[in-house]
Amino acid sequence: MPADQLAPPERIPRGYAAALGVTSVTAAVGAGHLAAALVAPAASPPLAVDAAAVRLAPLPVVEFATSTFGTADKLVLFVGVAVVLVAVAALAGLASRRRPLPAVAIVVALGVVAGAAAWTAPSFAQLDVVPALAATIVGVTAVRWLHRRLLPVPVEPSDPSPADPRTVTRRGVLHGSAALGLVGAAAVVAGGAGQLLGRGVGDSRADVTRLLAAAPVTPAPPVPPGADLAAFGAPPVITSNADFYRIDTALRVPALSATDWTLRVHGMVDRELTLSFADLLARPLVERTLTLTCVSNEVGGDLISTARFVGVDLRDVLRDAGVRDGAEQLLSTSVDGWTAGTPTAVVLEPDRGALLAVGMNGEALPREHGFPVRMVVPGLYGFVSATKWVTDLELTTFAARGAYWLQRGWAQQAPIKTQSRIDRPRAFAAVPAGPVLLAGTAWAQHTGVERVEVRVDDGPWQAAELATEVNLDTWRMWRAELDLGPGRHVLQCRATDRSGATQPEQRTAPVPDGAAGWHSVVVTVS
Repeated sequence: MPADQLAPPERIPRGYAAALGVTSVTAAVGAGHLAAALVAPAASPPLAVDAAAVRLAPLPVVEFATSTFGTADKLVLFVGVAVVLVAVAALAGLASRRRPLPAVAIVVALGVVAGAAAWTAPSFAQLDVVPALAATIVGVTAVRWLHRRLLPVPVEPSDPSPADPRTVTRRGVLHGSAALGLVGAAAVVAGGAGQLLGRGVGDSRADVTRLLAAAPVTPAPPVPPGADLAAFGAPPVITSNADFYRIDTALRVPALSATDWTLRVHGMVDRELTLSFADLLARPLVERTLTLTCVSNEVGGDLISTARFVGVDLRDVLRDAGVRDGAEQLLSTSVDGWTAGTPTAVVLEPDRGALLAVGMNGEALPREHGFPVRMVVPGLYGFVSATKWVTDLELTTFAARGAYWLQRGWAQQAPIKTQSRIDRPRAFAAVPAGPVLLAGTAWAQHTGVERVEVRVDDGPWQAAELATEVNLDTWRMWRAELDLGPGRHVLQCRATDRSGATQPEQRTAPVPDGAAGWHSVVVTVS
């Protein structure tokens, strides 16, 4: 055959090649997710990589994500990583139109990245490498299997002899599409199975809810009359579990049953303790109405909620262990390796009321809020006090161990700052001229709110009417009435706590120990 009539090298059509890469990587992810559900849920390749991105992200990036996307930051990270992964997979397929080696190399490289992410996780165990290994094996197998089926096949003998004796036929198209569909369906099934297997704590939560309903619990005092101003535009005093804010670094909510949970108390103690969930429930249970606040809460933000928590007094547990002199930090560790450092002296204060909480608003803790056990320390921002899914308590020093956020430039001591916000009217609202009702929230956890003042357009401060106080560790509602004429007006509020400290006017960012400043809203009066 003359040289100019020789068949060109066999190549997969571009669309099929891109699909080969994406489908193979999807199969790898699905297999890794399923393997993780069986042996190590936190080591699922996409979750491990996303978690590593969170751990390694510079503080400015973390702050940008939190301030820009709020509680949707995890979803944005997932979507961003998925888009990058799809793009890389498609390029790998396009580079493998003749030979499968480039796509194989990319799949192996992605497997190495996933394995390294799992290996470097704070809670690494040997089985954590299994999901990345399974993903790599399945991904490479998928690449090679699909490549053989997507290469152009010879034409049928009865077909007219074409210029290219090896080309894509209708049968080849159907075979290739079927192969892609088969692998894609298997990937979806594997990933879905992994997701379902990781959600098996519903029965355990129901069991704990029943146990708490039958257990002797010292109840919290009821919310007093006049404490709730929701009818005037303030939030309800008690936040429902569904509406309670959630901020944490867990990209997949840990699925830990109560029967599998244990807590180790060790370090600078006289007696190391290991408690099961049954051991915890055998202790005196108490209910406390407490407000939790996130340090990332901007002035006027909504990262604050209140619930009735049931649990065991943390101070009593530590006293049973015997805290040694010099143990200035209680380092708590979550089941996924996240850590928080709480000043030991604060936890040991007789009136602090720190809890190992097991219940929330009349039921077991929701999964996303720490089931089966979390820490709650009133008066401190959550990043130093509110470890969810807690499994380890170490008495140590701040010099010996640096907790997660401390390593990223946040403060060592983090008492909650006195703050207030305007909930009604909303920013940029249009209101009629005349008397305008303002309603809002103030908080000074573990100190108490003494007064709230409001003003309009830099005018004189006027005292707001405070709702009845629930306790020193909960937020307090307020309302006021201002007479406003037509035009654009700026409304401001400020709170003063029982120590006499008034929240400062100057705005500061949340880093390193919480935001400060007066909250203001702009309204248009007509």
